[in-house]
Amino acid sequence: MALRPVQVNIKAVAAPAVGRFWAEALGWQAYGSGATTYVGPRGGLVWPDPALLGVGVVPVPDRKTATKNRTHIDLATTSAAHQRELVARLLALGATPADVGQGDVPWTVLADPEGNELCVLEPRDVYRDTGPIAAVVVDCADPRDMARFWGEATDWTVHEATDDLARLRSAKGTGPYLEFLRTPGTKTTPDRVHLDLLPCPGDDRTAEVSRLRSLGATDLDVGQGDTPWTCLTDPDAHEFCVLSLP
Repeated sequence: MALRPVQVNIKAVAAPAVGRFWAEALGWQAYGSGATTYVGPRGGLVWPDPALLGVGVVPVPDRKTATKNRTHIDLATTSAAHQRELVARLLALGATPADVGQGDVPWTVLADPEGNELCVLEPRDVYRDTGPIAAVVVDCADPRDMARFWGEATDWTVHEATDDLARLRSAKGTGPYLEFLRTPGTKTTPDRVHLDLLPCPGDDRTAEVSRLRSLGATDLDVGQGDTPWTCLTDPDAHEFCVLSLP
């Protein structure tokens, strides 16, 4: 029994427009699917993608506050020229420079058109085969505890777990990393970005949710009502959802 991360869920007032931004940013395509705009590889909608982590942009009525998201996407680049080109292209698409206290670093911090932070990384060997998304990065108090919870919650493998950083990746060795970065401060507002998980074929969502609770997850009521997904938080209060099999 395990759950597979299938998409990064991003909340936006103008979901189709933000979906198009992320499609251009990743070199993918935006697909309309009901209220949600799904962003995945070109060539037709495949959900869930068998290898990659997609992006789902969900409409909400309220705009993002000035509070930094605790979860963001890092974009991979293959050269210094690629990094410069990608930053310029994102700015032209409506991204804005963001200061999250990063100081003088070799990566560039931006925000999407509705203020969700992202980083355009300098080339790094560890991300050479991840595809356009290098990592989904989560601020936390205890990376080792996050490695324990998420390593047991999902079918992803823990590659590293220290006091400062935990790193997980699909056991297939494909797609981005999920990283937990030790960060001062505590959560004060709901995040606009979170992970959506899906049971593996043959597994039962209700049983999986019960298993997550036994690992330390907590039920979350965001006014979702009677839905085919379950909202939870991990032991460090990061929101996530367990979806139903299609």
